[in-house]
This record gives sequence, C-alpha cells and structure tokens, in this order.
Amino acid sequence: MTSTSPLPTVGRAPGLTPTVTVAIVVTVLAWASAFIVIRGTAPYFSGGALALGRLVVGAALLSLLLIGRKWVAPTRTEWLLIVGFGVVWFGGYNIALNIAEKTLDAGTTAMIVNIGPILIALGAGVFLREGIPKWLAIGAGIAFVGVVLIGVGTSGGGDGVDGAGVVWALVAAVTYAAGVLMQKPALKRLPAAQVTWLGCVIGLVACLPFAGQLVEALQTAPGAAIAGAVYLGAVPTALAFSTWAYALSRMPAGQLGVTTYIVPPLAVVLGLVVFGEIPAVTAIIGGAICLVGVGVSRRRPVALSPGRA
Repeated sequence: MTSTSPLPTVGRAPGLTPTVTVAIVVTVLAWASAFIVIRGTAPYFSGGALALGRLVVGAALLSLLLIGRKWVAPTRTEWLLIVGFGVVWFGGYNIALNIAEKTLDAGTTAMIVNIGPILIALGAGVFLREGIPKWLAIGAGIAFVGVVLIGVGTSGGGDGVDGAGVVWALVAAVTYAAGVLMQKPALKRLPAAQVTWLGCVIGLVACLPFAGQLVEALQTAPGAAIAGAVYLGAVPTALAFSTWAYALSRMPAGQLGVTTYIVPPLAVVLGLVVFGEIPAVTAIIGGAICLVGVGVSRRRPVALSPGRA
C-alpha cells in the first residue's frame, strides 16, 4: 500500500553541488600540503616573517581575481567582520601555525589545529544560528576521535610533544575557528573574491612589524625555503582561501568546517613521502575514522515526495 505521508531518508547536505565539491577538494589538498611546506621552511624564517612573506604573495595573486569585477562597498558591520577575519585568521592563525611547526611535526600539528571544525560547528550553531543537526554532531564526534588517534600515533616518538608547540597549535585552532565565524556573515552580500582579498591584505598589514625579519631571512634562506614561502602564498593562501570562500558562501559553516578533518590523514601521508615520517598504525586507523566522520556529517534527513513508498 502506498503512503501519502512524507518519510525521512538521507540525502546530500544542502549546497553540496559538484562545483562546491571540487572547491572543497582543492582547499583540503592545498591546506594539507601547507603543513608539510611550513615544516620544511620554518627553520629559516620566524613565524611572523613567514606569515608576512606568504601574505605578500597571496595578496598580489588575489588582486588579479578582482580585475574586471564590480566592487561592492562593505557596510560598517561588514568592515568590522572583514578586519577581524583578516587580523585573526590571515594574520594570527598563520603566525601561530608557523611557530607551532618549529617544534611539532606536521601530523601532530594538523591534528591539534583540526579541533577548529568542532569550534566552528558549535560557534555556527550558536552565533550564526545554523543549528547543530544530529548528523553533524555525530560526524564531528566520530572525526574528532579520529584526529585524536592520529595525534597519539604521530606523537608517540621518543621526544614526545613539545608543550609550547601544542599551545601555539591550539592558538591556531582558535583563531581559525574565529576567522571562519567572522567571514561567513560577510559573504552573505559581498563577493567571495573581494572578501578573501581584503582579508589577506588586512592580515598583511597586521604582519608588517615583521618586515625587517623577513628581509633578513630572505638574505640567508636557501632557494628551496624561499620557493616554499612563495608556494604557501600562491596555493594554500591565494588558491585555497578562494575556493574555501566560494564553498563557504554556498553552504553552512559548520558543515564545511567538518570536511577539513580530512587534512590530518593527508598531512601524515605527505609527511611520510616528503620527510620519511612513518605513521603508526594508530594514525592510519585515525585517518580512516576521520573519513567516516566526514561522510556521516554529510547525511541529512530529506522528506520523500508524496506518493513514494
């Protein structure tokens, strides 16, 4: 017998179109690579100098995306959001992350930083009124177990985890989450490319006190380290922040934030390839659990059309 009452089933998260999916994939891959490149370049730059160099390159490339585009004047509230987003995320996050990776390996740093999506999901539910759907909460919880296992596996070496590095990684996680929560409302009316460029330029200005350190580092750093700084500005900053803003303007912040749980297992794999770091079995299991959590967080109840069984 055919029922006429809607029955719950499971479907895609709202806004997850093929284009948005590609944007998410590009963002995740680029940000995972950033942990590896920062690890390799950090010995030659101070945290602030590397952040400034990265933002100079990023701002220059992002400015190209504005050519021929209409400028939309931000309101006072939007300016406050953009300034906060630029200083906290582009500036504070990059500095904290660079300092953390001077003493922590890429996998451990990625694990700690990726408590950020938990903070984003909770903050979006409270401050952006997105709510905290059941599947998002379940998926976030599963994925968080995964990143904890990654951290246990990647920090189980002889020297253990550096306390100061952990603190700086936690600062990076908090500034990452705060930046997303300020960026999301600004994207409601303003173009994503414009918001991203403004945030990068504002972060650059905030890092100008480190200009002297950057000049000194460029005179002594090897070519590979300088190329790494340029890569950080071009790919994880200009490209990935653009694809992130595009996706964030088209789907809830909490749902998008959870997708970055894929970054830690990718960072572990890249660390193995580039630095010869052999991940523990615990880390491999944690990476698999992360992927399960991301998949679960995408599930949403959707009503079947009337007349379907």
